[in-house]
Amino acid sequence: MSDPPPVVELELEARAENVAVVRQALSGIGEALGWDAAVVEDLRIAVSEACTNVVLHAYPDGGGPMEVAVWLGGPGLEVAVRDRGRGIGPRLSPGAPGLGLGLSLMAALSDEMRVSGDAGASTEVRMAFRAAGPS
Repeated sequence: MSDPPPVVELELEARAENVAVVRQALSGIGEALGWDAAVVEDLRIAVSEACTNVVLHAYPDGGGPMEVAVWLGGPGLEVAVRDRGRGIGPRLSPGAPGLGLGLSLMAALSDEMRVSGDAGASTEVRMAFRAAGPS
């Protein structure tokens, strides 16, 4: 079974400045839904971390796409961040960029999180966030 069409879909070059574009788009969605500022901030941070992982790790030999899709449903929303790069896998060296805490942070800030993909293939990080009352 496939997902229904997302209400928002972005495909951007996997570059650091585009993480800010995604973060602003999610802020607008959360605010338009009347969500509590703390929940919007959790959404922004978690999705920014997923996008940063794409920028830092997915395309070691050059740029590629960073895809973000948002679905609304029930009391919340679901966000998927995808790459078409080398996929998830162990760090190749201790000096690899990042501290390795991103997945834990995303899991802590979202209500649900799933990661799919294999080494050498694309990765999808999917997170669900439940609404909270207006601030």
